[in-house]
Amino acid sequence: MLALIGSGEYLPPIEPVDRFLFDHLNAAPRVVCLPTAAGTEGQERIKYWSDLGVQHYTRLGAQVEALPVVDRASANNPSFAEKIAASNFVFLSGGRPQYLYKSLEGSLAWQAILSVHHNHGVVAGCSAGAMIMGEGFPGFPRFTKGFGLLPGVVIFPHFDEFSSMFVSGIKRLQKRGSTVLGIDGSTALFVNDGEKRVVGLGGVTLIARGISTRYLDGQAMAW
Repeated sequence: MLALIGSGEYLPPIEPVDRFLFDHLNAAPRVVCLPTAAGTEGQERIKYWSDLGVQHYTRLGAQVEALPVVDRASANNPSFAEKIAASNFVFLSGGRPQYLYKSLEGSLAWQAILSVHHNHGVVAGCSAGAMIMGEGFPGFPRFTKGFGLLPGVVIFPHFDEFSSMFVSGIKRLQKRGSTVLGIDGSTALFVNDGEKRVVGLGGVTLIARGISTRYLDGQAMAW
């Protein structure tokens, strides 16, 4: 199970999304929060995201731990990887997508995240954490490879904050063959085997084959 969130992690408006995800687990939620994408922002910001995640999921009644997986070395820490693998809900919060991808690629932490994904747990990513799950994502100076959990898909979080000019540029990107998903804040695209469903306060915009379609809470998507 995969949850791609546009923005607003750990805040009250996202609670319905988390409760929806909890309902799809086959056991009580055991959450691990990873502030990896904020690893270059300093200890104060890392602590901010870690504490916010723990407070949020504690309030929802879950067992939760934030792990300091913040760089390549900590992503290869066997103890951290073991704790990730023992969870059934992994949350990757926002920050820098390129840094997040490079920190996790081929690491013990990423192998553990995949084990949660393959064992019917939830892997949730917000903003940068969502972007890395697609085929690739925009970066400087060039397009950057992603983990490909959604093959052929490019994910744009914060979609409700984009200008019309930026959206036009995204549509040109789609003409190169990628399917584009624009995910609003406080909103998730939930993917479970063949099911793709929107959950949350906003919507998800699908741009494919030259057509732009917006889906709202509870609606199923197909591409």
